Amino acid sequence: MALISLSAGYSAPKRRPSVYKARDAAFATGGNNGFYIAALPRPYPMTSQQRKVKNVAVDCGIARGISKADLQRKMVDCVGPKMRK
Repeated sequence: MALISLSAGYSAPKRRPSVYKARDAAFATGGNNGFYIAALPRPYPMTSQQRKVKNVAVDCGIARGISKADLQRKMVDCVGPKMRK
């Protein structure tokens, strides 16, 4: 198998379902041989509400990996008042 240089818009080669044959079938069914390269889906545009929530979360310091207690405190003290504006 040759290595293919892929740009950021494409995924790694995907395997197709394998060919199978049922015991009572006359011939093999299902699947295709080989592999294919799929284009990655484009990101959907953010709505105004999503942009507002994202900006408030950044302003309040909410990020992946913070503790639950910190998240709860920031949601009550910072996010609530900013979202009401």
